[in-house]
Amino acid sequence: MTTYPKETIKLLIDGNLPWDQTKGIVSDHKDEDRFDKYVEVLQEQVSWKDKILLRLSDDLFIVEKGNDRLVKCRCGHEYGDYRENWKLNALIHVRETKKELDELYPYPSQPDPKMCEVREFCCPGCGTQLEVETVPFGYPLVFDFLPDLDTFYREWLGKPLKTSKEFKDLTYDVVKKWAEK
Repeated sequence: MTTYPKETIKLLIDGNLPWDQTKGIVSDHKDEDRFDKYVEVLQEQVSWKDKILLRLSDDLFIVEKGNDRLVKCRCGHEYGDYRENWKLNALIHVRETKKELDELYPYPSQPDPKMCEVREFCCPGCGTQLEVETVPFGYPLVFDFLPDLDTFYREWLGKPLKTSKEFKDLTYDVVKKWAEK
C-alpha cells in the first residue's frame, strides 16, 4: 500500500497537484492514517483550536467543542449543533425575479423565475458564500449532509469519539421552537 506524506495530502487538499498525481492518490487504496493526516492539514489551516471531526465544505466543518459537536465556519462563526441544518442560522439572499437571476445567469441557461428561486447562503461572521441552492418556491431548506459521526469514528476509524450523540435530524425541532414563540 502506498503511503503519502502529510505535505502531499496538503497539496492534494489545496488543489496544487497535477491531475495525474491527484487521480492516482484518490483512486488508490487509502493508507491507514490518511484521514488523520487530512484532518491535521485542515486543523493547521484554521485559526481556532476546536477539534475538526469532519469537513462539510471548503469553509464549513463539524467540530468538537467540549461535549458538543458544532458546525463552524473557517472564520470561527458557529452555527450550532451539527444535527440541525446550519442554513437556518446563515444569512440568506433569495433571487426570485428575472432581473435578480440575470445578475447570475446569462440567457438561456437561467432557471425559470416563474418556477423556482435561487438561495444564496452566506456566513454572518465573514460574509463568505457557503452554498447556493435552486429550488421550487416554498421548498424547505435542503439539508445537504447529516453524517453518522459515531458510526464513522467507531466502526470505520476504530477511534470512538469521547461522547456519543443520537443520530437524528434536529432541524424540525428548531423550526418547531421558532413557531412556538
